[in-house]
Amino acid sequence: MIVYPQLKTLDEQYVREHITMFMQEDMPEGDKTTESTIPESTQSIAEIQAVEDMVFAGEYVIPFCFGVGCKVYLNRSDGDDVKAGDIIGTITGPSRAILSYERVMLNLIQRLCGIATNARMYSELSKPYSVKILDTRKTTPGLRQFEKYAVCCGGAYNHRLNLSTGVLIKDNHLKSAGSIANAVTMSKQSNHNLHIELEVDTLVQVKEGLSAGVDGFLLDNMSPKQIQEAIAIIRQYPGGDSIFVEASGGITIENIHGYLDTGVNAISIGALTHAVKSRDIRLEFTH
Repeated sequence: MIVYPQLKTLDEQYVREHITMFMQEDMPEGDKTTESTIPESTQSIAEIQAVEDMVFAGEYVIPFCFGVGCKVYLNRSDGDDVKAGDIIGTITGPSRAILSYERVMLNLIQRLCGIATNARMYSELSKPYSVKILDTRKTTPGLRQFEKYAVCCGGAYNHRLNLSTGVLIKDNHLKSAGSIANAVTMSKQSNHNLHIELEVDTLVQVKEGLSAGVDGFLLDNMSPKQIQEAIAIIRQYPGGDSIFVEASGGITIENIHGYLDTGVNAISIGALTHAVKSRDIRLEFTH
């Protein structure tokens, strides 16, 4: 079976570097409003408050979102259910730093909690069928690790992190290579030591992929009936029980039920990250 590394945490240096970049975008020459209205010595306490129900994602992000001198105390861990009105955490420190970093933190955490909440909905539906819900590379440029981390917080799983961590041969690769056999043979000869997955949309391609010796299939835009037919072909092939099979293409929360009992190992859903509503979170000064 094909298994990819899971982003269940984030590296502190990675987070700090990105927050620095985001802050440079938001205040390239300082926060003029805060600097002109708040004395430098002023200290404050602020709460991160949930305005609506959600799944929390941000345990490895929020502590590194504020400036020097700020201390963050979190009341929730990644994957926790958060109810409207809950206090997610508290920040103490210089008022200027809290105010200046507020919007960047909220923008990021609201999105991550939206992804985690979305992932939880899908993963809960899939549990009875032992089907993994996978993300895709349809992520916001510059935010991929953050977004894939949020997927894990919600109980779903990461597909390949990037083009360097897995081989997934798609239709345009096949057109350029000339055939499935050519593409798979050349991939094996490259000695990258990676599993080879093949995207197919016909049963003929499934049979060609089996003959070529792929490790997995992505069944793209197939109906549940077609997927069941493909699964039967794959599992009856010698060694077919160990071949990884995922379904993808137009699968949503509304129609996923038809795909869950087809026999696939996983369902990959781009909407986990690219069609997400951010959750409502606010930061309120209490002192």
